[in-house]
Amino acid sequence: MGPKRKQLLLSALAELYPDPHSELNFKNEYQLLIAVLLSAQCTDKKVNQIIPELFTRYPTFEALSKAALTDVERIIRQINYFKTKSKHLIETGRQMVERFDSIVPKRQEELVSLPGVGRKTANVIVCEAGEVPAFPVDTHVFRLAHRLGLSKGKTTDAVEKDLRKAFPPAEWRNLHHRFIFHGRRVCKARAPNCAGCVLSSICPSAVLA
Repeated sequence: MGPKRKQLLLSALAELYPDPHSELNFKNEYQLLIAVLLSAQCTDKKVNQIIPELFTRYPTFEALSKAALTDVERIIRQINYFKTKSKHLIETGRQMVERFDSIVPKRQEELVSLPGVGRKTANVIVCEAGEVPAFPVDTHVFRLAHRLGLSKGKTTDAVEKDLRKAFPPAEWRNLHHRFIFHGRRVCKARAPNCAGCVLSSICPSAVLA
């Protein structure tokens, strides 16, 4: 995709989604880290349903580090891989207290050292914290990057690398969210609405017949 089409893409998505933001509910960096950790292989909607009780019972990393495993499992039972994630939450709480004085680190290499935190999760955290430019690649971003001809990468890391090259850092956070919005609402995995897509004129994958 050439420079002119990239600018058309940015402009069209900015007009369609003027308020790009995470659809996870969080009020501070503690809640951000925990919510993003829970969202792996799970919808934001489902995470938002269970975190109010979790954050009420365990409002800090220290409180979470002392939680009973059975209680955390009960609260997040509706989440995919809830048993594994329950262990990760408690251990994350402990490590955050002991290693980081309960301050969420801003360096990716420190974040990925926490249990259950991979590169994508770390990218989302630094992106939402506004500390470091990042371009997290989830299933929607991965799909749109391929359909729009922005990447042929076979892994999320490869796609992230291509997207970082294609757009300036100032665009990464907003474009990440706009790709997610568009993937959820229009460019769906099984039935993309190409006829109703504002990007159909510049998308090499558009099927309008």
